[in-house]
Amino acid sequence: MSKDTLEFHWGKHHRAYVDNLNKQINGTELVGLSLEDVIVATYNKGNTLPAFNNAAQAWNHEFFWESMKPGGGGKPPGELLQLLERDFGSFEKFVAEFKAAAATQFGSGWAWLVYKPKGLHVGNTADPCPAKDDRDLVVLNSPNAVNPLVWDYYPLLTLDVWEVFNNFASLHSFILFHDGRFKLKIYISVSDFSS
Repeated sequence: MSKDTLEFHWGKHHRAYVDNLNKQINGTELVGLSLEDVIVATYNKGNTLPAFNNAAQAWNHEFFWESMKPGGGGKPPGELLQLLERDFGSFEKFVAEFKAAAATQFGSGWAWLVYKPKGLHVGNTADPCPAKDDRDLVVLNSPNAVNPLVWDYYPLLTLDVWEVFNNFASLHSFILFHDGRFKLKIYISVSDFSS
């Protein structure tokens, strides 16, 4: 990601979400809550309140920035790699599924790797091999500003696929587009799995 792209994306988009959120919650019962609590409260079971978009986008972008580092990338260390291999079959299969989630997000949104707490299901005792929906780690995409916290999932990695094409036919964030396919290799190559 170039310095100019980072400064514009962080200094304009992200900062605007934070500034607008602070104005929206000033003097409300939301002041003093954690950003995560503001997101869940303003999601309002899908009937979003005015501060939701700015709260979720501020959190999503902060998490996005924290998911990268210079020289990052490659396979994650230790337990995370073991979980990815268990739940996706291999790190490469996880990467393919993550790419597909980003590439198939219709319109604005995000691609996510999340931890999904397992619930107790009677079927788990009869079939010890978890179904896809019973996995601990799941790749999903979300529309607009929606954050997996509102579904009781815990984000581990995200990619901003908002407005992939803007009016100037350039790319939002730094997804590369070539021959009709999204190339997320650069993102995976700078992902910071250690945090």
